[in-house]
Amino acid sequence: MRLEWLEDILAVAQTGSFSEAAERRNLTQSAFSRRIQHIEDQVGAPLFDRTRKPVQLLKHTQAQSEQIALLARLLRQLGADLRRGDRMSENTLVISSQHSLTTSLTPSIIKDINRHHSDIFIRLRSANLADCFAQLLSRQADILIVYRLPETEHPILGAYIESNTIGLERLVPVIAPAAVAGLQASRDRGEMPYVAYPADVFLGQVLERKILPRLRSTIEAAPRAETALTLASIEMATMGIGVAWVPESLARDRIAAGNLTDLSDDLPSCALEVTAVRLIGKPGRAEVAVWERLRHYQHPGTPRPDVPAPDPAKR
Repeated sequence: MRLEWLEDILAVAQTGSFSEAAERRNLTQSAFSRRIQHIEDQVGAPLFDRTRKPVQLLKHTQAQSEQIALLARLLRQLGADLRRGDRMSENTLVISSQHSLTTSLTPSIIKDINRHHSDIFIRLRSANLADCFAQLLSRQADILIVYRLPETEHPILGAYIESNTIGLERLVPVIAPAAVAGLQASRDRGEMPYVAYPADVFLGQVLERKILPRLRSTIEAAPRAETALTLASIEMATMGIGVAWVPESLARDRIAAGNLTDLSDDLPSCALEVTAVRLIGKPGRAEVAVWERLRHYQHPGTPRPDVPAPDPAKR
């Protein structure tokens, strides 16, 4: 049963007239009548009661009318899906993004790409930094959106990759406003409670290299909990468990709402670059278009530069 046959049957059922159905189907009445006769010949049974005005479905056809309508919808959807799938196979691009970027800056980057290249379908994957690069090397991802410490290199030799800085970010210390007084009491005792990241994840390495050494020179940094998820770190800071160093873009709304206090005027913060990375080689059309867009992209929420913090033992 062809889709056009189903639509012919439905047109007659809905209009009650061969002439009106023919007009709806953009055929002359004689051509439409011949096609209806051909459908009945192929089915092997009459479908319409032509002795009645308006034309009506015969009982056995009427009993299957809902099934006919359903089959027509499914066949139209199948055709649309197949056409879209064919276009997507040529215009699909896989972006792998670090978890914290997936929930903050990467969606706005994808929105910008869609605004300029609506025909390109983006498949977004979220992973930690090491897995992002593993996906790139294994060709499971075309482009990465990942953090990098300024003046450092990515974990793949530059001879194999091309990278562009597309935005700036800051890792800022935050805690619940209600916990600030308790935090000060802890600091007066020479202790800084904080939420740690595992040593094998990117933000854990940033804390160990850029933040904790500046604290430990004057105060004991005391981890109260550990998580690899920045969103979980924000939740623990909101509950007052300890200071959490999180991407400013993730904490900005809670800071503005008064649910978190930004302590970066008093405690160390750290600048981060948001970079786009791809392998050097022969990219496809979609990758070329998206990469060119990323070369000109600059995230509007560029934070202020990192500045030296006061002595963390004093306030």
